[in-house]
Amino acid sequence: MTTALDLRGTPCPLNFIRARLALEKLPPGACLQIDLDQGEPQETVADGLRFEGHAVELVEPSPFGDGAGVRLLVRRDGT
Repeated sequence: MTTALDLRGTPCPLNFIRARLALEKLPPGACLQIDLDQGEPQETVADGLRFEGHAVELVEPSPFGDGAGVRLLVRRDGT
């Protein structure tokens, strides 16, 4: 099961903090789908979560059709 989190329109670094807190609630190995704005939000969240040991497994354009977003699939660190 994948948990979803919509952070489009959420400013940095609040989007990273919310993503990190959402991952902390999941069991090790679980996935979190995160929708973000492209550019700095995408880089900040993906890089920060990788730094903390989580795996950013998928980055794809947002399915919302506005062309300005991205979807990440992040697997929680197993430790």
